[in-house]
Amino acid sequence: MTRLRLSSISSVAFRRLPLSHTLLKIVSVLTLSACAASAAHAQDTKIVLGMSGWTGFAPLTLADKAGLFKKNGLDVEIKMIPQKDRHLALASGAIQCAATTVETHVAWNANGVPITQIFQMDKSYGADGIAVRGDVKSFADLKGKTIAVSAPGTAPYFGLAWMLNKNGMTMKDVKTVSLEPQPAAQAFVSGQNDAAMTYEPYLSTVRANPAAGKILATTLDYPMVMDTVGCDPKWLKANGKAAAALTKSYFDALDMIKADAAKSNEIMGAAVKQTGEAFAKSASFLRWQDRAANQKFFAGEIQDFMKQAAAILLEAGVIRKAPEDFSAMIDTQFIK
Repeated sequence: MTRLRLSSISSVAFRRLPLSHTLLKIVSVLTLSACAASAAHAQDTKIVLGMSGWTGFAPLTLADKAGLFKKNGLDVEIKMIPQKDRHLALASGAIQCAATTVETHVAWNANGVPITQIFQMDKSYGADGIAVRGDVKSFADLKGKTIAVSAPGTAPYFGLAWMLNKNGMTMKDVKTVSLEPQPAAQAFVSGQNDAAMTYEPYLSTVRANPAAGKILATTLDYPMVMDTVGCDPKWLKANGKAAAALTKSYFDALDMIKADAAKSNEIMGAAVKQTGEAFAKSASFLRWQDRAANQKFFAGEIQDFMKQAAAILLEAGVIRKAPEDFSAMIDTQFIK
C-alpha cells in the first residue's frame, strides 16, 4: 500500500490553492491516513522478553496485563525462562530482550552473548538471602556444608559467591546442589540441605517457617542484587523506538503502582500465584527504580558495580576473562 505524505504537496501548491471545503477534506484524509499508518507500524513491533517470577520483574507483568505495552504501541510476549537458560534464548534469537541482574549481563557479554542494558528495574533490599540451619552462626560455619543454589551464571550463585568472598571464603569452601530458587526454598523447609540461596517470593517461604532454620544474611547486609532490562545490540540499533516504548511502559507501570497499589499488587501477585497482600509483602523487600533513580544509577554506579562483579565472576569460574569495555554494555538514551 502506498503511503501518502503531506510533505509531498509543496507549500507553494498550498498557497496557490483556494482553502476550499474540498481541500480541507483532502488534508484531513491525508492526515488520518498518516496517523493510521504510523499506529499500524508501531503495533507491528513485536518484542519477546525473557524473565522469571522474581518479584522485581513484576512491573513488566503489570505493563502486559494492564495494557500498557499495547498503549505504547508494542506487542510484547513475556516468556518465563530460567535465568541459566535466558542467554541461550537470546543467542538463538528466540527473545530480543531479557530482564536479569547486572552481573549476569556482564557474564553473558564476557561469554560471547552480547546484550545492552537500557533501564534499571529494581534494587534488592532484603529480597535475596541465604537460609541456614539453626546451628550455623556465621559464614565460617558453612565450610563443608551443602548449599542449594542455582547453577553458575545465575543471580543466586553470584550472590552466594559474593557473600562468601566478603567473608574470606570461596565457592570451593562449600558443597553445592543445583536447585532453582523456588525448589531450593521448598527443599530447605522440608529438611533437605544445610542451607539455601533464594529470593522473593520464595524467601518468604523460609520466613514463614522459622522452625526449619533462619536467614543468615540478605541483600540488606550485602547490597549486590540489582536488575536491568537489556536487549540484543543489533535488534536495539534497528528498533530504537520500540526500546524507548518498552522503557516508557516500565515507568508507566510504576506510575500505576503509585496510583492504585491494591489493584496493581493483585495483578502482579496473580502471576506468581500470590494474593495482592502477599505480593505487597514480598515487594517490601526491594525498591523499584523510577526514571530519576535510573539516571543516577547509570551515571556511574553501574560501571563501578560491573567491575567489582567481574572480579567475583572470575574467581567463581563463571567467566574466563573480564570484558574489556564495560561502557559498551549500557545505552542511556532511553532513560533521559
